[in-house]
Amino acid sequence: MTERPDEPAGMTGGAVTDHRTISISQRGNLKALESALRKQWRLGQNIVLCWSADERGILVIFVPHYFLGNFCARPGVEGVQDNEAFVRELISGSRGKPREEFFAIANRLDIAPGFIRLDTPLADDPAVTSGVEQLIKRYGLSYVSDRAVLLFDIAEFSLFTPFEQASQLNSLSYSLNSAYNKLLAKGIEVHFSRTTTGDGYYVWNRALGAQANHDLFYFLLLVVADNAVARRASHGNTVPVIRAAYHIGSHYELYQAEGVNPTVHSYIVGDVTIELARMAEKAQPQQILIGHFETAGRAVEGGAAVERIYAPAFISQCNEGLVALHGIQFAGKTLQGLQCRLSGAGSGDDRRAVRRLLITDKHGLSRHAYNLEFTLEFEDRTLALGLAESALAEDPHTAIAAPPAALSSLHNGASQPATAIQEPTLQEQVEELASLLQDRFEREPRENG
Repeated sequence: MTERPDEPAGMTGGAVTDHRTISISQRGNLKALESALRKQWRLGQNIVLCWSADERGILVIFVPHYFLGNFCARPGVEGVQDNEAFVRELISGSRGKPREEFFAIANRLDIAPGFIRLDTPLADDPAVTSGVEQLIKRYGLSYVSDRAVLLFDIAEFSLFTPFEQASQLNSLSYSLNSAYNKLLAKGIEVHFSRTTTGDGYYVWNRALGAQANHDLFYFLLLVVADNAVARRASHGNTVPVIRAAYHIGSHYELYQAEGVNPTVHSYIVGDVTIELARMAEKAQPQQILIGHFETAGRAVEGGAAVERIYAPAFISQCNEGLVALHGIQFAGKTLQGLQCRLSGAGSGDDRRAVRRLLITDKHGLSRHAYNLEFTLEFEDRTLALGLAESALAEDPHTAIAAPPAALSSLHNGASQPATAIQEPTLQEQVEELASLLQDRFEREPRENG
């Protein structure tokens, strides 16, 4: 996404940070801190894990980039949280730690803390703290346990000429920006980031939380709709036929070295991106797949707790909010109605089980997903998008209905999932990323002639 001149400088934990509200002296602190972090970062050789404020500067814990993998491989100590869970908790959320907790972490890792001297003490100000958090995360590794991510994949991409490929990627990129602007006009701002897959994009909302995940789902619908409208008005192969997938899960976030600095934009890899990639492998052109996930739903009365819901209930909640998108313009036509459904789902009081697809990837691993259909109503026509249920395979090995026990949990938000979802270990996720990159690098020479 192209940054606009008036856009806030960044986000931490889903909150927008505007560095223009920070005093000149504190901006000097942040500049000095970044210079020190870059020097200790050493082109990616080291990563920073956490920090703690000190009256003369800040304390930091730096470790070699391979340290966490080795630490997680160590045998755990009886009665102590296992190492991988400890690391995930450490690199989740805020990296600023109280002094006592900071030294307890250093002791657990058996690492001597570092110290960065600043000209003036850090101000106890949310904007300053957020600025420090952004710098720490940029020179480190983060873990997010519950975030929605999209994957847009261009069908038959390798069969087009380089000019057509460039045109299609540009068209898809425009659809992302168009969807952003359409939502913004309705008061919904999706702070989206994206990384290319070579023939498409991973897209996620930099904000976190249930509402951010809902907003990204609306973003998905508008991107698909904009792409469909553009295809109807285009000639040749300049606008792509896409397939899309939506999933909520965990991932790691990192900034790779670019020259002598970390990149400005982050990269993500983890359970959520792996699931999306394997789902998209089996998706048909124009199909939209929704992963089989469990996530936070609406806040329970009082706001003290949040219910856990599954994909069908999540989509149902999103469907209720689609009225907010009425009035959006597509090619001069005003959107008057928008409805979505998972294939197989009943309507009204009909609580038939949605049709749950079984997808088996090239490694022989299986996962469940759902087929999404949606319609846009205009004054003179109705546009149906997604793959119609009638086009789904009838093979019982590729389409499985949810059993009665699972169906009840899908509707009442029970805490036990219908199908066990086991998250890959950190080592498995790194190996999977390497496999995906290798597939891409082997494919690109053939695609580019």
